[in-house]
Amino acid sequence: MKSGFWKTDWFFGLVVAVVVLVAGGSDILRSLERKAYDLGVKASSRSPSDKVAVIAIDKQAIDNIGRWPWSREVHARMVDLLSAAKAKVIGYTVFFAEPQLDPGYQYIVKLLDIAERSPDAGAGASAGASGQLVALLKEAEEALNTDRKLAASLQRAGNVVLPMLFALGEPRGKPDKPLPEFVRRNALALQGGGADLPELTSAIDVPVLDALGGATAAVGHLNAVPDVDGAIRTEALAVTYYDEFYPSLAVMIVAKSLNLSAADVKIRAGDSLQIGNLKVSTDPASRMYTYFYANREGKPAFPVDSFYDVLAGKIPADKYRDKIVLIGPTAAGVGSIFVTPASPATPSVAMQAHTVSSLLQEHFFVVPAWAPIAELLIYLLVAAYVILVLPRLKAGPAAALTGGALVLLIAAHFGLMLQQALWVQLMVPATLLLAGHLALVTKRFIVTERAKLKSDEDSAESNRMLGLAYQGQGQLDMAWDKFRQVPRSEALLENLYNLALDFERKRQFNKAEAVFRHIHEFNPKFRDVEAKLTRAKQLSETVMLGGAAAAGRTNTSILGEGGTVEKPMLGRYQVEKELGKGAMGVVYLGKDPKIGRVVAIKTMALAQEFEPEELTEVKERFFREAETAGRLSHPNIVTIYDAGEEHDLCFIAMELLKGGDLVPFTKTAALLPAEKVVSIVARVADALGYAHKQGVVHRDVKPANVMYHPDSDSVKVTDFGIARLTDSSKTKTGMVLGTPSYMSPEQLAGKKVEGRSDLFSLSVSLYQLLCGKLPFEADSMAQLMFKIANESPTDILSINPNVPPAIVAFLDRAMAKNPDDRFQSGEEFAQALRAAISGGSAGAPRTERPAAGGQGVDIEL
Repeated sequence: MKSGFWKTDWFFGLVVAVVVLVAGGSDILRSLERKAYDLGVKASSRSPSDKVAVIAIDKQAIDNIGRWPWSREVHARMVDLLSAAKAKVIGYTVFFAEPQLDPGYQYIVKLLDIAERSPDAGAGASAGASGQLVALLKEAEEALNTDRKLAASLQRAGNVVLPMLFALGEPRGKPDKPLPEFVRRNALALQGGGADLPELTSAIDVPVLDALGGATAAVGHLNAVPDVDGAIRTEALAVTYYDEFYPSLAVMIVAKSLNLSAADVKIRAGDSLQIGNLKVSTDPASRMYTYFYANREGKPAFPVDSFYDVLAGKIPADKYRDKIVLIGPTAAGVGSIFVTPASPATPSVAMQAHTVSSLLQEHFFVVPAWAPIAELLIYLLVAAYVILVLPRLKAGPAAALTGGALVLLIAAHFGLMLQQALWVQLMVPATLLLAGHLALVTKRFIVTERAKLKSDEDSAESNRMLGLAYQGQGQLDMAWDKFRQVPRSEALLENLYNLALDFERKRQFNKAEAVFRHIHEFNPKFRDVEAKLTRAKQLSETVMLGGAAAAGRTNTSILGEGGTVEKPMLGRYQVEKELGKGAMGVVYLGKDPKIGRVVAIKTMALAQEFEPEELTEVKERFFREAETAGRLSHPNIVTIYDAGEEHDLCFIAMELLKGGDLVPFTKTAALLPAEKVVSIVARVADALGYAHKQGVVHRDVKPANVMYHPDSDSVKVTDFGIARLTDSSKTKTGMVLGTPSYMSPEQLAGKKVEGRSDLFSLSVSLYQLLCGKLPFEADSMAQLMFKIANESPTDILSINPNVPPAIVAFLDRAMAKNPDDRFQSGEEFAQALRAAISGGSAGAPRTERPAAGGQGVDIEL
């Protein structure tokens, strides 16, 4: 045998096959089989029996009738009610295990005994008093003996089946005493079959009371046998108690519904159970694989009524005529809850409903006798594929064949369950197929990676040499690209350091910063790289767009003698640092050296945003917009100081604002008080009203364009005219697609936009600031535009019920689809909003305003 035998693919596949086979008996793979079984149950679709109904002892019933357990007189009344309504069978899942006697009952019995034996009971005038006392004591004794009342009701009904509970496990000796007669009359006969017996039990853990058991039509066990993962999938149709066999509660309920007795129920050990002419296939332990019915349209599979509603007459008892009625607890903490394929929390009474329906309609799954042989053959076929075929295939055909085989196994599993109600366990072969393929792919990948590692070591030196060659030719970008493909080492850091210095010499400080950062990540102590990185970052922060080679003042920072930095200029403003990114460019902190005014400079690289043939027109529009916005003088509108152009870089110098925009206050966890929101929005409305009178429409009102400083409580509206300018840019930065949620219906429709559209956008912002959600939300742009144009906004009270009613009425009018139905001016908007928060009526009929004063007219540029 060769020394590398163990490395061969087929030997690797053999190891995987053996491992999966051994693991097939583990809880993990057995649980996987059960999960696949559950999916098959859920995928099938069968209708539950309409003869089964559930009366639940739920929270409503306990709240109205009283604490659990109830007096047995309550159960007696329910049995009498259902019996009078001609219910076919009444099945209880409640255990009546102990006598229920009032604490005073024994004293009443003693008093009654004394009164009856009294010598004065029949003497003279006192005889009448003694007789009344005896009658009263008898009446009290009758009222306090609730067990006798329930037994009488069960006797009259004649169709009630009660549960009993066995202790599962193999008995070690003989029983302590014979079972009560009312239990033994439910014993089943065993007919032929194999050597297998039903579930073994050693004792009756909770027997039914003799007084009640003797009055019942039948009793049956209510033992649940959990599967390997703790879930309940089967019903033990019978259990073995020493040398006797007793049916389950569900079996006896079905037998009584067919007018049969225990004598008509036969067990064929290891094969089936027969109820009259109804044959139910079972596993070797006489367990049936129950079919669990799916809920329908959010409602339970079986009709469920509250015990209290039926007892109180809210639900007519005639509803249960000829029905199998199951009564049991569903309230939390009262009854048992089980994990089933239908639900992770199935009450015992609901589980019995599924079992009874499965028996009546023969809806159950069967594990055929040939299943183990078929499972073994399929496993061997898959193992042969993994060991002998898969190693010979290339990656593509192997993936296709493995995928096809996996789909075939899964289809066979579900097909047998859905079409034939047969359960054949195919998840172990499927696991072997998937694990074998992944293991082989992983092995080949590791071998390939080892080969690649050696190849990479050879190519790393080639890339380093190419990088040095490109650097020597002045092609620094290509050199940087090659150096990045080389694993970092101390020797490479020398090359990178020199490259970064070359970038600095060419004043490409942002690229120099990137190279220094690459060095710093590997070795922060290399030479003076920390100082170089800080310096390069400082320089890159003031790098501007534009032609550095153009005549006049340059837009890039200039490296002076001794490492000093000359800060760039835009117009007459000296650029200090970058503040952030704007809609179409960068915003810088600037200073006017002559008067010392500090400003914010918003730049726009128009040459990069617009086509060359339209650049001239766009610049003209830009400066007209800046001029128009500069004419606006209002305490709540940002002040424009200057506008200019530097080497195709247009800029606007404006008031430097403190604080930030309103976007952070649109989050649910950071909402401002309603009074503060109204104060801010009302001031924005005042500002818009002023701008509209000047003939200026904002077009992009939203929280991001309103600046607010909490300490000074100052509000400023920004970006007038920018939205109009960006409509024709190449990248469409800031166009309608950027903020459609705030657009008015007429703006989305492409109609003429005027002041009332701004007020609609402001009302959307008000809505969001009050509750943290947008009034219109959708999964796609088309759906969103349709909702804004046609549907009412989401009720704000469903999101934030604390919004004042007057504000709700205000929003209804402010977001009207028809502009004529909204507030007609910013002043009217602000006045109505302030009145709403102070207790006025926001929904009052609007007053007509002159068009010139009420609506802004969009400037045609």
